[in-house]
Amino acid sequence: MPLSLEQLNAASAAEAVALLDGIYEHSPWVAERAMGERPFRSLAHLKHALVAALARSSVEEQLGLIRAHPELAGKAMVSKTLTSESTNEQSKAGLTACTPEEFARLQQLNADYNAKFGFPFILAVRGARGQGLSKQQIIETFARRLEGQPNVEREECLRNINRIAEIRLNDKFGIEPVRGNEVWDWHEDLARHSDPGFAEKGQLTVTYLTEAHLACARQIAQGMKDVGFDEVLIDAVGNVVGRYHGAKPEAKYLLTGSHYDTVRNGGKYDGRLGVFVPMACVRELHRAGRRLPFGIEVVAFSEEEGQRYKATFLASGALVGQFDNAWLEQKDTDGITMREAMRQAGLKPEDIPALERDPQRYLGFVEVHIEQGPVLHELQLPLGVVSSINGSVRFLGELVGVACHAGTTPMDRRHDAVCGLAELALYMEQRARQDGDSVATIGQLNVPAGSINVVPGRCSFSMDLRAPTNAQRDALMADVLAELDRICQRRGLGLKLEETMRASAAPSAPEWQARWEQAVQALGLPVHRMPSGAGHDAMKLHERMPQAMLFVRGQNAGISHNPLEATTNDDIELAVQAFSHLLQHLAA
Repeated sequence: MPLSLEQLNAASAAEAVALLDGIYEHSPWVAERAMGERPFRSLAHLKHALVAALARSSVEEQLGLIRAHPELAGKAMVSKTLTSESTNEQSKAGLTACTPEEFARLQQLNADYNAKFGFPFILAVRGARGQGLSKQQIIETFARRLEGQPNVEREECLRNINRIAEIRLNDKFGIEPVRGNEVWDWHEDLARHSDPGFAEKGQLTVTYLTEAHLACARQIAQGMKDVGFDEVLIDAVGNVVGRYHGAKPEAKYLLTGSHYDTVRNGGKYDGRLGVFVPMACVRELHRAGRRLPFGIEVVAFSEEEGQRYKATFLASGALVGQFDNAWLEQKDTDGITMREAMRQAGLKPEDIPALERDPQRYLGFVEVHIEQGPVLHELQLPLGVVSSINGSVRFLGELVGVACHAGTTPMDRRHDAVCGLAELALYMEQRARQDGDSVATIGQLNVPAGSINVVPGRCSFSMDLRAPTNAQRDALMADVLAELDRICQRRGLGLKLEETMRASAAPSAPEWQARWEQAVQALGLPVHRMPSGAGHDAMKLHERMPQAMLFVRGQNAGISHNPLEATTNDDIELAVQAFSHLLQHLAA
């Protein structure tokens, strides 16, 4: 019989620890230290209590736990002395049926890893979906992590141990994250569509109004029909719009959604998670034959990344009346204008003005999004509540010095453009750290016609400054520009600088942020509030209606805009539960 929370909460401390035997490999002390959190309100609460107990332990204890784990396809597997849990996991990943070549490769990786780090490589081989990684995926991950640093790798091992524990707890409690599995599968299925030149390499790239993009739109539209939306359409900019009606015809709508285009060679979850999570919630309502006092409108925005045309947020911008008709004449790298691309896709640019939404017809806008950063991953929290989307300002500039001989020009006679920029970069790093949540980046640096034996006379560069409020952003910008001016004066450098973009911060509406917080608390999880450093469609909707966002933890250090972008079925399940709770609370 599966274990229940009632049993665990009612048991003595010793009995409860025994009931959780095998969750952490040969290490009952983790469960012992989590017992102070009883009564556990949910399985998510129990999981977090165990994670927190491990996080509070000493480095020596953590290393002991790591070393208690067997090597992958190692001596313990060969001698059949693995625990039943490890045997099951390595078997599901096919490690008990390696070819001689695969076995030899894994043995070499084990030896190299132990020699470098002093502990065994730990990987949750049942993977993000819980059904088992392939041997190829395991070997590729092993080789990649072998390049890591000891402290970083120790933390990564602990995160994988917690993921192993999560899956083992699901087994022990007889719990399967059904909705998380299905939403995870929807992402995998949609990722079949990719632009030419990338698809052949197994890379995911979906840019505005390509064949892959149109295929995604058709698939999302069909998916919306399948789960029970009352109306589904593809609008004049290619947004896929699904409406699930409220209990009464005059009911307002809750607006939600995110984008389905991608960056080049990007990940599967950026944007798309915010489409599929509410679709899963609508399906549950439809299956139950239930209508809420409000309708739900899910928009899969056709464009957010600005990859094919320089018209970022054109899709969500159209909903707030900010589509710039000048964009229609922009050309892509093949010389195709946006207007031509729209016509070829069967869209009617003349209908775009009609897409503007009347805010009086909406309660607000909410968006679920993968975090795209390391914070939740490092805190080992599955969900985070966004407090604000950072405001930003960008510049393109050039420092102009004097190109001269690198061997004959004394150091005190130089006007080195790169040294000036290096000084600026270090100042930007130091200044942004003063604010905590501010960030400052020089992402592009180029020395035109540079030579190994020439002092750089010119250096072109970019600057990206972001902060949770406009005032904080502007203060950061003022300090950086003042320091840049001082550097130029002191070093005798000329300066050309152009502001290329400015976006206002979008603080979450307090009442909607509170709804996300209540949803997270209802799951038995602590609330972590955090700003979003990245831009989102919610920034545009913020200009017309209240908005708030929920972040979902990413794997692989939270990396995004990258093929390694990932999240787990359990974290997706929690996101679906949180969204469902928000709907129920709003309906009450």
